[in-house]
Amino acid sequence: MKKYLILFYTFAKIGMFTIGGGYAMIPLIEREIVRKKWLSKEDFMEMFALTQSLPGIFAVNISIFVGYKLLKVKGSIVCALATILPSFVIILLIAMFFDRFQDNEAVIRIFNGIRPAVVALILYPCISAARALKLRYGQLILPGIAALLIWQGGVSPVYIVLAGIAGGIIYTLWLKDKLKKL
Repeated sequence: MKKYLILFYTFAKIGMFTIGGGYAMIPLIEREIVRKKWLSKEDFMEMFALTQSLPGIFAVNISIFVGYKLLKVKGSIVCALATILPSFVIILLIAMFFDRFQDNEAVIRIFNGIRPAVVALILYPCISAARALKLRYGQLILPGIAALLIWQGGVSPVYIVLAGIAGGIIYTLWLKDKLKKL
């Protein structure tokens, strides 16, 4: 029972104190999991890459994987609930009282102040993943262009994902072998 409480507390703490969603949770999840020696840094990075390819919120997917690795199905359920519950309660409270404070100057300033921190929390796992994968600067050109198209060009991320899928298929089926011969 104590192991389940430790898992619940760990992932509830992550869910409660992470503003900015899934990507912002990654540094906190990594620090907690690696520090407690539940996974090595390399195993965490592999799991991070795997969970990005799965549907759903990857912070929850990561918590499910960790819970399953440690305590099988019950552990995965505990971790998933612990990750989701704080956000659910916070959003519920905000929804209940939103009309009362949406135009409050202090609240507006708080959220404007949080934005740069959220950007940093999202940028950190991207840089960490790029280093772990030993990517070269040239390999970051297309993701950079994609980010600029979404941010400044107003292009829907759906089109970027579809273009990435098409590019991956073209590379795998036609270009990969041709480039090896060069």
